[in-house]
Amino acid sequence: MEKANLTTVTEFIILGFPEFPELQVPLFFLLLLIYLIILMGNLTIIIIVCLDSRLQTPMYFFLSNLSFLDISCTSVSLPKLLDILLRKTHHISMNGCFTQMYFFLALATTEIIILTVMAFDRYAAVCQPLSYHLIMNQKVCILICTGTWILGFLIPSSYFSFILQFSFCHSNEINHFFCDLSALLKLSCTSTSSVECAVYIVAALIAFPCFISTLTSYIYIISTILRIRSKEGRRKAFSTCSSHLTVVCLFYLTLMCLYLRPSSVQSLNQSKIISILYNTLIPMFNPLIYSLKNKDVKKALRKCFC
Repeated sequence: MEKANLTTVTEFIILGFPEFPELQVPLFFLLLLIYLIILMGNLTIIIIVCLDSRLQTPMYFFLSNLSFLDISCTSVSLPKLLDILLRKTHHISMNGCFTQMYFFLALATTEIIILTVMAFDRYAAVCQPLSYHLIMNQKVCILICTGTWILGFLIPSSYFSFILQFSFCHSNEINHFFCDLSALLKLSCTSTSSVECAVYIVAALIAFPCFISTLTSYIYIISTILRIRSKEGRRKAFSTCSSHLTVVCLFYLTLMCLYLRPSSVQSLNQSKIISILYNTLIPMFNPLIYSLKNKDVKKALRKCFC
């Protein structure tokens, strides 16, 4: 009988936001609008970087990769949520759930690494301006981005094989708006300690060094900018990295709110709210931040539309 129960779960039910039954339709239209803005904003960044020769530099090459990442990461989770809100199709197959979770983890890992690479690029531009084009030449940029994408998809596979061996016998209702790892672990009747340990090890080996590297890069950048004598020189130097610094602060602030809260105050409802902010607001604001704070991007946009 126990063995039969272990094999009963063949699909999952994603609950979405059952706490707000009267807001399902308004939420659908709001999230649909945000999703369209994300697609339009990030696709615009990718297109103008490809078309405008002035933007074909390492900084904008990495920015176009970040825009593609934002589109991909949002497209992994939001379309299913929109389907849940509109058609009430809460069911998702086990394979579909695992696929969605893997791609979300892989793309989030890739984003952490690409933001670190962009911080190093700004460090090289501000602190090593004379040798910048030698350090960040086209071949190096392509190799770095290729390695970033490969690493981003390989790292989650180090512990994802453990997840595929889990048995689910207690419930198949995922109290989230997509197949989130933490929500799925709560449904397992198999011990999850190995996966949790692996996730913490990966975070310690990847996320923490990336955060420290980004922080160190900006410490050197800011100290270099403060040593510039002219006010105009300081302003120009800071303008080259202010957009990326804003994006990095938003990204890591959201991650810290999501994963570094004390376990005593954690709840899945709070995690859902923070996750929806991570999945919608950051990808939506990234193109706006780079457009509003960057003269080259604004010139390219005017040239493209005029």
